[in-house]
Amino acid sequence: MEKGFRSCAKKGPKLEFPVTGVRVVVNDGASHAVDSSDLAFQTAARAAFREAYLKARPVIHEPIMKVVVETPTEFQGAVMGLLNQRRGMIVGAQDEGTMSVIESQVPLAEMFGFSTVLRSATQGKAQFTMEFSAYRLVPASIAEKIAEEVAQRKRNAA
Repeated sequence: MEKGFRSCAKKGPKLEFPVTGVRVVVNDGASHAVDSSDLAFQTAARAAFREAYLKARPVIHEPIMKVVVETPTEFQGAVMGLLNQRRGMIVGAQDEGTMSVIESQVPLAEMFGFSTVLRSATQGKAQFTMEFSAYRLVPASIAEKIAEEVAQRKRNAA
């Protein structure tokens, strides 16, 4: 049974993303000499997982990155605007002479292409670092969009 549950957790039944934060408790079970093969138990586990998964109202989490931008102070407002446009949350900003250091939390999905936009907005004078910070719940509107995209991909593959 464990193999069946683990295979479902690797690729969730609805969006095919890994399923985390799940605990499985088997309260009862039976085996029969003729019908109780490893494959039969895996199949039963997968069916139970799918049923419980849909009842649990699963949510999607996304990786959030700590993004620190060092920019000339004259571009501080523009850089903060760029981060906000990418669903970023400004954690702090400090002036260090003619430079400003802006720390923010930004979803990884929003960071693609950021270096190009940052260079354009700051005449190539800003730089940034990015590192993983945490996972955070995806907003409902974006989760719906993700679900639609996955459903469309499944329809196209069929």
